[in-house]
Amino acid sequence: MDSIPTTVLSRKKIAMRLLYTIFFLMVFEILKIIVQGTVLFQYIYLFITRTYSDPVRRFSNKVSVYAYRVMRYVTLNENTLPFPFADFPEETDAPEPEVHFE
Repeated sequence: MDSIPTTVLSRKKIAMRLLYTIFFLMVFEILKIIVQGTVLFQYIYLFITRTYSDPVRRFSNKVSVYAYRVMRYVTLNENTLPFPFADFPEETDAPEPEVHFE
C-alpha cells in the first residue's frame, strides 16, 4: 500500500498549483466543446459523404490525449504542467486503421 508523503507542503506551492488547476479546468471545458464540435462535424461529414474525415480523426485524437494530460494534472496524478507550459503531448494510441459500423 502506498504511503502518503511525509514532507510538509508549503501553502504557497499549494496555492500556485490550485491556480494552475483552476486555469486548466477552464481549458478542459473548452476542450470538451472542441470535442463535441469535432464529433458533430464528423457525423455530418459521414452522413453526407458516407466516409469519415481522417484529418478530423487525427485532430480529435490529439485533443483527447491533451485532455487526458490536463485531467491527470488537475487530479494530482501528474506533476508536469500541460501545454502551453510544456510541449504538446504526443499521441499515445494511434487511431484505428479502419472504422467499423456493425
